[in-house]
Amino acid sequence: MAKVAITCNCDKPESVFPTFVLGSSAAALGDTVTMFFTPAGAKAMVKGGLEEMVGLPGLPNIVKLYEGSISLDVKVYVCELSLETNNLTREDFREGVEVVGAAYFMNEIKDATVTFSF
Repeated sequence: MAKVAITCNCDKPESVFPTFVLGSSAAALGDTVTMFFTPAGAKAMVKGGLEEMVGLPGLPNIVKLYEGSISLDVKVYVCELSLETNNLTREDFREGVEVVGAAYFMNEIKDATVTFSF
């Protein structure tokens, strides 16, 4: 099985949807998936952030994709720099999201065989 690393650099649907569509698909196939949301993408992981994207024409329910990803053991990380940059606290993020530093993420994905960045 592959080890997949996905970086999400924006909190807009055009970045968040491919992150979760590809991530959940890889996890469903048995791959190990780690996602990292940079400060520019972090607001998508705030409680209620994904709900604002539900119902977009032609796109799946992003909340269900997130929940499915978590149930498939996808690791969802938000960069710790996003706290101060976006005036957020750890408690602002949805359940299942962990706040980590870039070095932690890089160590987690150092042997990734597939990488994406959106």
